[in-house]
Amino acid sequence: MTYAFPLPIPTLTTDRLILREPREADFAAMLAFNDSPRSAFVGGGRDRFWVWRGLMANIGHWVLRGYGLFSVETRAGEFIGRIGMICNDGWDEPELAWHVFDGFEGKGYALEAARAARADYHARVSARPPISYIDPANHRSQALARRLGCVPERDTVFLGAPVTVWRHPSPEAAP
Repeated sequence: MTYAFPLPIPTLTTDRLILREPREADFAAMLAFNDSPRSAFVGGGRDRFWVWRGLMANIGHWVLRGYGLFSVETRAGEFIGRIGMICNDGWDEPELAWHVFDGFEGKGYALEAARAARADYHARVSARPPISYIDPANHRSQALARRLGCVPERDTVFLGAPVTVWRHPSPEAAP
């Protein structure tokens, strides 16, 4: 049974992508990502129930905050990852986060989707530049942050691991 999501989650479109609401149908791809080496920097390798709770938490995040991770798909309908704004309990401030699934990296999709998600956040929620928490060993995410116009702001410990906080540019300065 497919359930139509009743929340007012915007659908964003770019030249190549659709950023849409999370769906139960996304779960299988999320499980595959969790079991892949690509999830190492975002707590991957957890059990099935943890991944399910992550999907449910994202839906709840949209309910409580009015923003969350978009499910990103190509115009051809391939589910390629999750990108958007999150701010869980205990976090310093909202974070622009991204998870691109295996086989879809290196194509500019993350940059395209992150720009769209950030612009939507600025238009609907806040003009304050968000942050991104990035593991110092995650060089691909650091490169994406640079392409987004981010600068490293400080090193800290986040969820028990060392990270660098990257600051996004203001809306008017964003590339």
